Amino acid sequence: MHAAVKKSFKFRLRPNRHQRRALEAMLRDHCELYNAALEERRLAWSKAGVSIQYGGQSAQLRDLRRADPEGQGRWSFSSQQATLRRLNRAFEGFFRRVRQGGAPGYPRFKSIRRFDSVTWPSNGDGCKWVDGDEARDSITRVRLHGVGAVRVHRHRQVEGRIKTITAKREGPAWFVVLTCEVPPGPEAPKSGEATGIDLGLIHFATTAQGEHFAPLRTMEVNGARLADAQRELARFRRPAKRSDRSAAHRRAALNVAKLHRKIANQRRDFAHKTARALVDRFDVIAVEHLNIAGLTRRPKPVQDPERGGGFLPNGRSAKSSLNRRIQDAAWGQFVEILTAKAAWAGREVIKVNPAYTSQTCPSCGHVDAASRERERFCCTACGHADHADRVGAVNIATRAGLVLGERGRPRAPEAQRRVPQSGVTEPQEAPRPEILGASDRPGSCSSGRDPSRGLRGTTGSEPFRRMEERAHGQ
Repeated sequence: MHAAVKKSFKFRLRPNRHQRRALEAMLRDHCELYNAALEERRLAWSKAGVSIQYGGQSAQLRDLRRADPEGQGRWSFSSQQATLRRLNRAFEGFFRRVRQGGAPGYPRFKSIRRFDSVTWPSNGDGCKWVDGDEARDSITRVRLHGVGAVRVHRHRQVEGRIKTITAKREGPAWFVVLTCEVPPGPEAPKSGEATGIDLGLIHFATTAQGEHFAPLRTMEVNGARLADAQRELARFRRPAKRSDRSAAHRRAALNVAKLHRKIANQRRDFAHKTARALVDRFDVIAVEHLNIAGLTRRPKPVQDPERGGGFLPNGRSAKSSLNRRIQDAAWGQFVEILTAKAAWAGREVIKVNPAYTSQTCPSCGHVDAASRERERFCCTACGHADHADRVGAVNIATRAGLVLGERGRPRAPEAQRRVPQSGVTEPQEAPRPEILGASDRPGSCSSGRDPSRGLRGTTGSEPFRRMEERAHGQ
């Protein structure tokens, strides 16, 4: 690594009662600004065929703040610009997906419950980080325009130069996220090892060396408590306004949200620790480029030709159970964290196409679905036997161009990769649906079976004008 890299630090905020109310009001006003800007773009395109850009909407902010000094005018100008840029990025993503022929995903209006963060693009412009080591009372605070100096529970030192500051709400808790520009540190010492990783459900990950990482299965551990909490919440009728909820209703909703946050935190912690163990050991790691959205897609209904309007069984119930297990495993989050940690340590992660990696014999290259029987692999051509997950991991490493010895170690400690004749296989959109595994070692075939088988977006500033009229009480 030569260029500076960005690193984020997340700390818990300790606002008092007045600061908490100010933070909630700040989110409401930024959410209203986001929705008004979105409505302006929609009406401009649908009524006049005019596309509104970020520059035009940002130019209206001064008049809007002047017309509403007790509302939009009390917050930082730069944070409001960041909210408009957030909408602009949503439209850029929409047009990019349209060009690529994917699902467009037109930007939607956000409710206050789904608008949970406000960003300041630079430290010192509407916000200021005050480190406890420099403060007289040794208390770390972050000064936010319109909110005040909020105490921060700084559990670690901040590195580098602070670029952006984000205030984020997670349930009843508040956090501050610092994005810092950090100079590259020394690379981790080379281990001289490389591996392939096969992701699964019975075993979360299996290396080409045959080592298994047990899955966390957070939903199995917390599923009963979450189901009880959701049943308790379902007892209450949902009122038209969220403020009309009773105290018991609010407690039940907070309990469900708390359990969901706990499950998410457990998954993230497990992914960080597993990725750290792999990055510390291996210099080059090959992983599957999984299409998780395709793996968890619902089966299409099958119409019954003999009964008009009837449908045949399509395995939806079993597929729903499998989908829950795949989502609980959080493979995508793990690969993302693994890639980030590897880049920070000077390691390399290679993503390959996972098609047929669990059906291909690593010894002779024969591809046959009959070679795999659940957790056991026995080649129908040459008789090679091994654990199915380890076979997949070895094939993934081979497909990435890694030269592995018999125990999964590179033959030469210096050169860890060879370039395959056709290069690294490009990922496809239809990976295999499931990987299972247990812990066996290579041996002879003992399975007892025969081995021979759009819209775009409103001229005019009507939404902003409505905000100004409400500010003037018209």
